[in-house]
Amino acid sequence: MSLTFYWYPKCGTCRNAKKWLDAHDLSYEAIHIVDNPPSREELEKLYRNSGLELKKLFNTSGQKYRELGLKDKIKTADEAELLDLLASDGMLIKRPVLTDGEHVTVGFKEEEYEKMWLK
Repeated sequence: MSLTFYWYPKCGTCRNAKKWLDAHDLSYEAIHIVDNPPSREELEKLYRNSGLELKKLFNTSGQKYRELGLKDKIKTADEAELLDLLASDGMLIKRPVLTDGEHVTVGFKEEEYEKMWLK
């Protein structure tokens, strides 16, 4: 299983997820989500495979999210607009994002990681 791990090294949640992956000897490609954010096409695939609402992919506690006033925009924007927004700045994406190309987890909850990635 080849994993791709989108993360931001200064993010405590991302560091915890990375520690968990390392502790469970899971190999992954770590990608800095701000320096190399997923493309719009990749984001669409991640969204579809995650089974989550698109707005759940937004980093709602981030400074960029607040600066852009996205709280209200998200309520009325269509899917294409939301994907364009996410693709415009890696800081808008909730992190970490872990995928094997089919399955996706967004954020880090140990129970969720155990269920999804320790098969």
